[in-house]
Amino acid sequence: MEQEVRVRFAPSPTGPLHIGGVRTALYNFLFARKMGGKMILRIEDTDQTRFVPGAEEYIQEALKWCGIELDESPWTGGPHGPYRQSERKPDYMQYALQLVEEGKAYYAFDTPEELDAMRERLKAARVATPQYNAITRMQMKNSLTLPEDEVKARLESGDPYVIRIKIPRKEEVRLNDMIRGWVMVHSATLDDKVLMKSDGMPTYHLANIVDDHLMKITHVIRGEEWLPSAPLHVLLYEYFGWKDSMPRFAHLPLLLKPDGNGKLSKRDAEKHGFPIFPLEWTDPATGEKVDGFREEGYLPEAFLNFLAFLGWSPGTNDEMFNLEELINTFTIERIGKSGTKFDIDKAKWYNQQYLRKRSDEELGQMLQSQLKQNGIEATPETATRVAVEVKERAVFPADLWKEGAVFFVRPTAYDESVAQKKWNEEAANIISGFKDALKTLGQVNAETAKNTLNEVLEKNNVKIGRVMQAVRLALTGAGSGPDLMNIIEIVGKEETVARLEQALQTLQTK
Repeated sequence: MEQEVRVRFAPSPTGPLHIGGVRTALYNFLFARKMGGKMILRIEDTDQTRFVPGAEEYIQEALKWCGIELDESPWTGGPHGPYRQSERKPDYMQYALQLVEEGKAYYAFDTPEELDAMRERLKAARVATPQYNAITRMQMKNSLTLPEDEVKARLESGDPYVIRIKIPRKEEVRLNDMIRGWVMVHSATLDDKVLMKSDGMPTYHLANIVDDHLMKITHVIRGEEWLPSAPLHVLLYEYFGWKDSMPRFAHLPLLLKPDGNGKLSKRDAEKHGFPIFPLEWTDPATGEKVDGFREEGYLPEAFLNFLAFLGWSPGTNDEMFNLEELINTFTIERIGKSGTKFDIDKAKWYNQQYLRKRSDEELGQMLQSQLKQNGIEATPETATRVAVEVKERAVFPADLWKEGAVFFVRPTAYDESVAQKKWNEEAANIISGFKDALKTLGQVNAETAKNTLNEVLEKNNVKIGRVMQAVRLALTGAGSGPDLMNIIEIVGKEETVARLEQALQTLQTK
């Protein structure tokens, strides 16, 4: 029977979830669903010093907003829990001790000062990368260099210690990455990484290997920054005798700054004025608040479509994929090796496309909630009509109000540059005649308004292009905007006449 695909997303609760983390979660989710497998979330909180209150809840809410469903997690439970590493603490030591007993790891009693001195010694000897390895370990205080009885005495007396992996001195470590192909590293370049810290907590390296094995993870899809650690992880699978059940690895390309030079950071987001987190985050220590994609008005489906294309391509020119289509089309083989430039304009384009795809009623509801926030009452029918009228000009839901306000609020000011160029005696005469003609009519719609204006123009022998911007200015205060005749139909005859009268009085006196 074919093994069930099981993937995991394993964030640390050290702050808000970065967009790169959301992309990792998305690719894991798409692959799991495509293969009919399971998506697991595990909180990697072994480093208690970096724990940030609220970060775990943020991760949960962010994934929910995106529509990334979890099959097993701290919040949904599952057969392989607990799903927080801090709650699995008692399990890790036995695995570390097993490696010590088999001669594949050792106790190290070096103090921070002794470690610093070792590094300084190596620097002075012009060693490019000073590290605790197969050579330097023999000059340090550990269970490989100290007499057995001293090691026993130190352990019994409670001396602080760590457990380090014993890296072989001359061995080639090979890994067949699903994105990068074969990766080969010589063990001489690796250091004896700490597996168990002096506080009894495991490091990421030990905990994630043990947990991935116990949780039956079949594929590890994670960021490129973990590629240097992958050979160490392969060695751990070998040391534990789990090589046959070792997951396949896929290391995702970096998200790059908009100019392509270096990894995307929070500072870049601040500098260029775009979000880098899915949701708003308030730093519990400083109170600093940072907006997220949700608060900026991005729709979750647009955000996900944009995110999927940051490193992956379907192999066609198609760009619009809903979640179901992404699942059906996604393959790891179509993820690129090189980093992807972050392009916020593309995110806006996606948002615009998805906003236009929303039903007229949904757009009307979006606008109506914004009208209420601005103290304006409107029927659902009017809100829907206006939303449909302005949707082509909107990138975010808030733009429906920004572009549609003119239908509900009489102008309080007039664009100076348009007034200087287009407001003159001829325009004022036409507007005055148009206003008087409208007064004589019953109900006004777009067609009757257009016909009435044309009659006034013909009577005065004036072409429409000469005064159209002035008419728009009088009605809306601006030189451009939605279809003018539709504005007249929606605001109604009385309001149109009142606006024209106001403009004639205000602009005439300037």
